[in-house]
Amino acid sequence: MIRPLVFSFACFTSCFAAKRPNILFVFADDWGQQAGIYAHVLGKGGINDLAKTPNFDKLAKSGVLFKNAFVNAPSCTPCRSSILSGRNFWETGRGAILQGAVWDEEISTWPLLLKDSGYHIGYTYKVWSPGNPRDAGIGGTANAFVKSGAKFNGFSQYVYNCASKGVAVKDAKEELYREVRSNFNSFLKVIKKDQPFAYWFGPTNVHRKWIKGSGKELWGIDPDKLKGKMPAFLPDVHAVREDLADYLGEIAAFDAGLGILLDELKKRAENESTLIVVSGDHGPPGFPHGKCNLYDFGTRVCLAIAGPGVRGGRVVDDFVCLPDLAPTFLEAGKVKVPEAMSAKSLWKILKSKKDGQVDPSRDAVITGRERHVFSSRPGYLPYPQRAIRTKDFEFVINFRPDRWPLGDPFLLDTPKEPGYSLLENQTFVTLADEDAGPTKAWIVSNRKDPKVKPIFDHAYGKRPREELYDMNKDPDQMKNLAQDPDYSGTVKKLRARLMKYLRDNNDPRLVDNGKFFETSPMTDGFKRPVKSQKPKLKK
Repeated sequence: MIRPLVFSFACFTSCFAAKRPNILFVFADDWGQQAGIYAHVLGKGGINDLAKTPNFDKLAKSGVLFKNAFVNAPSCTPCRSSILSGRNFWETGRGAILQGAVWDEEISTWPLLLKDSGYHIGYTYKVWSPGNPRDAGIGGTANAFVKSGAKFNGFSQYVYNCASKGVAVKDAKEELYREVRSNFNSFLKVIKKDQPFAYWFGPTNVHRKWIKGSGKELWGIDPDKLKGKMPAFLPDVHAVREDLADYLGEIAAFDAGLGILLDELKKRAENESTLIVVSGDHGPPGFPHGKCNLYDFGTRVCLAIAGPGVRGGRVVDDFVCLPDLAPTFLEAGKVKVPEAMSAKSLWKILKSKKDGQVDPSRDAVITGRERHVFSSRPGYLPYPQRAIRTKDFEFVINFRPDRWPLGDPFLLDTPKEPGYSLLENQTFVTLADEDAGPTKAWIVSNRKDPKVKPIFDHAYGKRPREELYDMNKDPDQMKNLAQDPDYSGTVKKLRARLMKYLRDNNDPRLVDNGKFFETSPMTDGFKRPVKSQKPKLKK
């Protein structure tokens, strides 16, 4: 059992009843379940052994740490659509995709509902993008606080650039920390007396691209200490270990930013009146099983909650999905939760005294995916998936197994590797739904090696319609048991439960063979102009 540390958010029931709490939502781009505290909670021997997240760990120990928190969709925009709206991603119209996403202004969001109830709201860096209009759901740029800049989003790039000019690494880091502090203070200083606030801190530095070698050079994370700790879907070679160490370095930078915010709350004596929630929008980018995959490495994320009304010092096993944060925030702010929100508030868990499984009904989560960028030639077609994850199993349905799960590899054997081709004003990129980076490049370059080919095929090859993984025997989800006769009963049971949930929650994928997702405008995607046009300058 985890006990509270220095400052406690254990349970301020009287304060919670008297005043609506402030809300600080700290949300990292592309951050999965990589934090130091999870090495202790879930067991050592994996990549979390090297994660440096002291601020998150401290907050988690004083609040509630969730072992089984998942995103609804492992793709930035649809994940954020679900969090803002408190709905399944497929219930958000064109917000259910990434490239070509358009926000439906008729969908209620928790930040704007809080604002209507008297909260001062604002954000720094990213809330909802790519998509149109940018940062919809929180009022767009009108509620942005970035006057001090957005250099933090390119953390390692900025530090290395400063170093090339003779600036000490420590000093370059401090400048980025000052940016975070200044942006937050610019938000806090315009709050009216006794007005509660809701602030969304959304840096994108954990999203690629970061500088090669930065994990070790900036944060002391030795890639070769990951040797023997790599999951089965990642080659245990130096190039991949270094890439992962650099990713952990960006998480360390994000955690440092979190520390700045917590420090400012403490200075203003707002720490005990602020509900603090910290998480990420999906798993690591540019790694097999990560971003754009329904495996745990892609959908399972860190989640810690502390503050007024929360009984802290606990670790819970309940399966929760991040859309549940929307009704949780509204309930905290004493705002009526719209009936259209299909997610459920977490307050039953947060107020409980129990560790482990608190709410027996929270024994599974539903995840899914439609179109990220594009997955098949010709056009911007989705790779439709839905999955149910329980304590013991994950069951996945790939509705179009004829398509490539992470993009078409058709250019891999051309002179440019990987490459692109501009056809009819649309761009087709090899394996486009996995971010470019050293890990992807190493696997692709060595794909014909007999030792690497199984990893390449598993990550990028076509997948069967159904997948089943025994999480107790195969936590890395490498052996598909869907056709194993010994698991036929499990497949039948989970398939029925998943399909019932999709039907009960009006998933368009089940209507007319997914016509909604398979036709314009959902397949229009992002069109690049063949020739760039220079803007006319005023004389």
